[in-house]
Amino acid sequence: MKYSDKMHEAIENLLLEKQGTSKAEVRVKAMSSDGSIRRFWRVESGAGHRYVAVAPAKDAGEKECAEAVSSWKIGSHLQQVGVSVPEICGFDPRHYLLVYEDLGDVHLQSLIIRLDLNNDQDAVAAREYYRKTIDQLLTLQCDGVRGFCQDWCWDTPRYDRELMLERESGYFLRAFWQGLLKQEVPDGLIDEFGMLAEHVSGIPIDYLLHRDFQSRNVMITNGDARIIDYQGGRFGPLGYDLASLLIDPYVDLPNWFQRELFDYYHLQLSGMSGISKDEFYRQYLLLAIQRNLQIIGAFAFLSNVRGKLFFKDYIEPAVRSLTILVAEQMAVSDTPVCTVLAGVLKKARDILSEQ
Repeated sequence: MKYSDKMHEAIENLLLEKQGTSKAEVRVKAMSSDGSIRRFWRVESGAGHRYVAVAPAKDAGEKECAEAVSSWKIGSHLQQVGVSVPEICGFDPRHYLLVYEDLGDVHLQSLIIRLDLNNDQDAVAAREYYRKTIDQLLTLQCDGVRGFCQDWCWDTPRYDRELMLERESGYFLRAFWQGLLKQEVPDGLIDEFGMLAEHVSGIPIDYLLHRDFQSRNVMITNGDARIIDYQGGRFGPLGYDLASLLIDPYVDLPNWFQRELFDYYHLQLSGMSGISKDEFYRQYLLLAIQRNLQIIGAFAFLSNVRGKLFFKDYIEPAVRSLTILVAEQMAVSDTPVCTVLAGVLKKARDILSEQ
């Protein structure tokens, strides 16, 4: 039996078991998957119910199967504690198949890119969407961490120095600087990345981290913000997911709007944490730099190695964003940690402008 036929049958059987839906009523259609290698299907039943099914690709390895289990367990937990995630219909452990509520096709990104934030009316609409999203993010971070079990994490149980050096700054170095731009590693850059990771390692990791909290992982359904792709959840610091949302190259928010949303987040946070705005901003900048390094590495890898050219257009905005963050960190901190990186980014912008 073909892989697609086998998965269609598994979807039908799961809905029959969980919802009492007959196989004749189920219609299954493949969906695209952005940067993921997982397989997605849109499912409709005769009763008008709509679902999304997701499973590892054919011949997936142990990690991909573990990721599917994490998606089921973390999603069930988040749903239980009141985070607005898709309602889970069922999980088939034989095929690592998860079926959950279909939230539609409207990402936060698709709404924001239609708006002109210099227009007052559009800015009001964008502000409402982002405030709803931030409210859900805080629920995930603060309520989601309660009762969260690190055994559910398929990847690593916490955001730590090793992850930063290997999959953020190291990713930037390998996939973007050396892989895409074909440049030699300048003296001092690796030491600087180590120093950056050391500073970030001092930030408390007492919260739940989504780790890919950007506009394409927030669905707007009936006016509400709903969170998807949470299977990378682990213990981590507060500012990382906020940075993911605000510096997101998919929407390229202007700096003034980012700062307004940062202020809104901290205002809501102030009732839950005693951290001052100035200290939180210093932490935020370090975390935003780490996240931005990861973004650039990922977009370079996906476009240059995987051939997913959709991501290529977002590399230059991401490099510009990182340039701004590095300059800001150097301006507000007594211990600037990215002086070599600043030169690397200047050269990267020159190379990209010539391509």
